[in-house]
Amino acid sequence: TNMPTEDPSEEFFENFLKKPEMALLMCFPSQIQATKVMAVLDVLSNHSPDEEYLGEKLESSWAENPVINAAFERFNGNLKRLEGIIDERNTNLKLKNRVGAGVVPYELLKPFSAPGVTGMGVPNSISI
Repeated sequence: TNMPTEDPSEEFFENFLKKPEMALLMCFPSQIQATKVMAVLDVLSNHSPDEEYLGEKLESSWAENPVINAAFERFNGNLKRLEGIIDERNTNLKLKNRVGAGVVPYELLKPFSAPGVTGMGVPNSISI
């Protein structure tokens, strides 16, 4: 991508004065570059159907220990409470970021997600 510099060449500056829109268009990526970036971002932002989420399930070998099981249940309860707080704040019109045109609900840290590009869910591990 050809980004303009603060010290443009004489030829570039003349072309800029004649057709400034072409100088702008030269800054954009080609269609193939943009398509590659979009494909990579789509693949990296997809949740796999078998993806595990934080606090979703306890391994059976750990579930036998009552201390671990109790801690997991507390943690899972806190995650569900967090999800309720997020839902409540999304509907609270007294918050400044919840009013106006085109308000998108905040779902990034909601603990659980369905497969696909959902914009929510905290995966147990990061795969990027």
